Amino acid sequence: MTNEHPLYDAVVIGAGAAGLNAALTLGRARRSVLVVDAGQQRNAPARAIHNYLGHEGIAPAGFLDLARREVARFSVESATASVVAAARETDAHFRVDLDNGDTVRARRLLLATGLVDELPDVPGVAERWARDVLHCPYCHGWEVQDQPIGVLATSAVGVEQALLWSQWSDEVTLFRHTAPPLDDTARARLEARSVQVVEERVSELDVVDDRLAAVLLAQGRRVELTHLVVAPRFTARVAGLAGLGLEVTDWEMFGQVAGSYVAANPQGATSVAGVFAAGNVTSVTETVIGSAAAGLRAAAGLNLDLVTEDTQRAMAA
Repeated sequence: MTNEHPLYDAVVIGAGAAGLNAALTLGRARRSVLVVDAGQQRNAPARAIHNYLGHEGIAPAGFLDLARREVARFSVESATASVVAAARETDAHFRVDLDNGDTVRARRLLLATGLVDELPDVPGVAERWARDVLHCPYCHGWEVQDQPIGVLATSAVGVEQALLWSQWSDEVTLFRHTAPPLDDTARARLEARSVQVVEERVSELDVVDDRLAAVLLAQGRRVELTHLVVAPRFTARVAGLAGLGLEVTDWEMFGQVAGSYVAANPQGATSVAGVFAAGNVTSVTETVIGSAAAGLRAAAGLNLDLVTEDTQRAMAA
């Protein structure tokens, strides 16, 4: 049986940094807010959050616990659930159906659903993701500096990753794996930064005592390293939201399609009237601190949109 709820000013879908900071901003604006989240944060496997002034090194779970307690002070409600369907029900509001059987309605929606990391299909990569299989040097570079680091190339982006990571370590090896052959310019650039190149495919990871110890190559050779860098495909998480009619756009990096995102203006407004978005769902490369800031901007844009509507209704009355 479906459980009906009152009409909210805003339903925020997603409770990472963007969603919770948006909810905090809207709660402080005296709006009625519900945050919907399934509790599967993308950065949960990581040991710590970095480059967030005032929170440097905090564990993701600790950060979220602190954020939730702050948001709750402003009468923001929360629901642990996934969205199975969302659509405009009338000119005045949206309907959101949850997998727990509840139906909620809101005058505005704010999407902070983040991304799905589509990882290379190499045994061991998914299990070690965000632990010793990494992608962002600004998130993890300081912690792994001067260690032997491998870069698993699945496209031409691998060359750029290897060059970037060489800022943190002089022991960087590029495994060409499934990437196109390197041209003379690419090889010269890598050589200039002392990056070694291995042409063979990587067949699997060698893990010893719950730590990455090496990669095993297709022809049987073992190359020791402590961390492996990959380039996931970053796909906007929009499951259950097709009924909104959102436009999902390809994201390109170094001339390659490397993911997708929901386009939004600087105030978070999407192409669908009344639907706002913030964080990684709109900006593939955004970090935690940037996502939190985007959540504030989108919430402010959403609140201004409601104020405009409220003013028009008051004038009509």
